Amino acid sequence: MPVRRRLLAASVIAAACLGAQALSGTAATAADEVVSRGVTIPAFYNPPSTLPDADGALVRTEPLKLALSLPSLNGPLPGKATRLMYKSTDASGKPVAVTGAYIEPSADWKGEGPRPLVALAPGTMGQGDQCSASLGLEHPIRFNGETVSVGYEDLAIYRLLSKGAAVVVTDYAGLGATDRLHTYVNRVDEGHALLDAARAARKVAGASVTAESRVGLFGYSQGGGASAAAAELQRSYAPDVNLAGAYSGAPPADLTEVTRAIDGSGLAGALGWSLNGFVQSEPALKPIADAHLNAAGKAALADLSTMCVGDALFKYGGADSTKWTNDGRTVSDIIAATPELTAYLDTHRIGTMKPAAPVRVVTGISDDLVPHGQARRLATDWCAKGANVTYEAELIPPLGNSLLNHLTPLLTDQGDAVDWITDRLNGRSAHSNCWSMPLQP
Repeated sequence: MPVRRRLLAASVIAAACLGAQALSGTAATAADEVVSRGVTIPAFYNPPSTLPDADGALVRTEPLKLALSLPSLNGPLPGKATRLMYKSTDASGKPVAVTGAYIEPSADWKGEGPRPLVALAPGTMGQGDQCSASLGLEHPIRFNGETVSVGYEDLAIYRLLSKGAAVVVTDYAGLGATDRLHTYVNRVDEGHALLDAARAARKVAGASVTAESRVGLFGYSQGGGASAAAAELQRSYAPDVNLAGAYSGAPPADLTEVTRAIDGSGLAGALGWSLNGFVQSEPALKPIADAHLNAAGKAALADLSTMCVGDALFKYGGADSTKWTNDGRTVSDIIAATPELTAYLDTHRIGTMKPAAPVRVVTGISDDLVPHGQARRLATDWCAKGANVTYEAELIPPLGNSLLNHLTPLLTDQGDAVDWITDRLNGRSAHSNCWSMPLQP
């Protein structure tokens, strides 16, 4: 890799706490354990053959040791963590085991009502089981011959815990649980997994959250899409979740535009995760993919299916997808010219339903990785449906690289995002600025 790209990758990791578990090959070593790219996935993550009937029902739990924790008179800081496996329903209506973590905070909730809950949707972690956010809480930094891991969502989680809100984190379908491939950016799988995490949190032994607790949804990038999708789906899928508000940062609301933007970018590996996820969700698309991808493309997708962000950044950053296809077209051009693929992506468009609770959409005006325009359009689509929308455009000038353009608002806006969701959890009204949307950049 050129020195410039190595320096850029290192700066991204340092500046945005972004890293990933760069791991190699997945192989079973025992009936209950999997080794993925040098990391042993605990037996906990191997789902049973049958699951409970109810969405959000706990399958199993165990204590989770937070790597970043301090003792105190009131218990460990920032709280006591529990690893979860719970039942959800995927986009095809089939049961799926999802893993995650619940953290009971040591800080008191000083706001109105019972202790609230934030269901946090992680940003892009990768597609290997070892990439899950729950493992990132246990191993926020991991280096070995095959792995570079930084649990970058831990910062937001700890800031929310400091407010006295409990936090539940989902690993999404297939990311952690070892029985299937992660369906990257599938809005239904992600929305259901996030809402069912909120349901599962109420059932954890010793949890102080209840069915009456206000619930906030929180996510950036992939997590912003999951949060937005869950806000749309909550009314029909999880009316028992007492939704108070949803923060959606840099949401990939229009996958047609997002796949075009990431094709050839520093995060080109996410194009492979997307294609893998599309085929996992809709097997009828596999013959189309097989017809267009050459041996190099198929090998890249297989390789990426076990990778995390750090691996993909170093190995596939800036990858030219014309080298993956039989006819030399880019993957995004093939998607645009294939009705079956565009129709599938259209089914994952976010913004077609009105959220029942206030939503806050944030995007950086220079974001060309998860394009600013399509994220802003999500806000205007919701406004047109009469939703209570707070839209914020981060006025950050172009920083010379798509990754930095996309990641910088993750940090610059995070404090405001935490404060906004805390206000919703405290019962304060959100004031929509839909009236000003035509004037926004």
